[in-house]
Amino acid sequence: MEKLQPYFESNKQRFLDELLDLLRIPSVSADPKFKDDVLRTAEYVKAKLLAAGAENVTLEQTKGYPVVYGDKIIDPKLPTVLVYGHYDVQPADPYELWHSPPFEPVIKDGNIYARGSADDKGQMYMHVKAFEMMLKNNSLPCNVKFMIEGEEEVGSENLETYVKANTSKLKSDVVLISDTSIIANDTPSITTGLRGLAYLEVEVTGPNRDLHSGVYGGAVANPINILCDMISSLHDKDRKVNIPGFYDDVQIVSDSERAEMAKAPFSLSEYEKDLDVNEVLGEKGYSTTERVSIRPTLDVNGIWGGYIGQGAKTVLPSKAYAKVSMRLVPNQSSEKITKLFEDHFKSIAPKYVKVKVTNLHGGEAAVTPTDTVAYKAASKAMEKTFGKAPIPQRTGGSIPIVTMFERVLNTKSVLFGFGLDSDSIHSPNEHYGLFNYYKGIETIPYFFQYFTEMSK
Repeated sequence: MEKLQPYFESNKQRFLDELLDLLRIPSVSADPKFKDDVLRTAEYVKAKLLAAGAENVTLEQTKGYPVVYGDKIIDPKLPTVLVYGHYDVQPADPYELWHSPPFEPVIKDGNIYARGSADDKGQMYMHVKAFEMMLKNNSLPCNVKFMIEGEEEVGSENLETYVKANTSKLKSDVVLISDTSIIANDTPSITTGLRGLAYLEVEVTGPNRDLHSGVYGGAVANPINILCDMISSLHDKDRKVNIPGFYDDVQIVSDSERAEMAKAPFSLSEYEKDLDVNEVLGEKGYSTTERVSIRPTLDVNGIWGGYIGQGAKTVLPSKAYAKVSMRLVPNQSSEKITKLFEDHFKSIAPKYVKVKVTNLHGGEAAVTPTDTVAYKAASKAMEKTFGKAPIPQRTGGSIPIVTMFERVLNTKSVLFGFGLDSDSIHSPNEHYGLFNYYKGIETIPYFFQYFTEMSK
């Protein structure tokens, strides 16, 4: 694969320019006003796959946004790698907290600042460029298929239906996913575990209309106050989730595995400094790295109600809302946890309010094996380009489709990410390092080489 280096060096700027063009398209799948932009992004990815040399490139229609499919089958007898990624991005709100406009990429201090730069356009596009390098230099050692979807940030609602309808087309020996992170640029790692997710919206209703807070205040329940009380009760003094049955199915990680996890480099003081907090907070009895990987959590992701505009409006609101996410660990069922939450939340509601709980989306936790040919090939590839072997690491994010791929396609995944936890994904000022983007493009061809060699 060393012979790819001249091509890589002579095309680095183009690889970057193309990514910047991709980042300029606001493909926010959660907001219907961006529908045309999401579709335009799918067309862009399709065009770049074609330009890179992929065949059978199509926009596969779903009930939502299309899946971009393409492949290159050089010999049916050789192994096949299915590359998964997504071209949609999170909403960029609040825009005022960005240092530069979220869809006008800026390169600063070695980072690309833009929504989607790390999650997942930058990481997905590494594969398109690595594929181009291999193909243009007659170095593609096995078959490759691409499945790039446009609904990951809203729960991949239509992907399972698509996958079930196309099992033959998507048949492969491994699913390769770059939508995760490494420990640090000098400490590579491969994600071996992801938490699941249950995501809900709650609505608390008091009076049948907004009321004057002077005329009615103190006589009628304020839904915002009540909602805050209810949310506060969802954790006990040790920061455990206070929902009956919540921990019944939690997989307990052995002391020996916890000891291995603790060997990964981690500085609590640097962690606190990066977040500008004086002290961390989490479930008693677990370290920070354990709290964000092997333990389930419950968090409020947004809360609103009443008047939040400029100036004053003395209103007692009729309704209050919150969005709640629960990150889940192996053996926990998102469906079961959603039901437990709904039953409990309604049970703690006082009589002077009404409560509605809406399930938005969810998915199951995943643990990927470290003894497969694909994992060993990924580890060897990272060792080749980073100069040291990667550390297997469980992380706190969720990619629900990993378990779906195993269930429907009977195919294991390798989580081959190159981002950093400090990339501010889902937050203002999301960024992705030039080092990481280029390192991914350099490393992916080695995975293909080693996976093909080790599969013989």
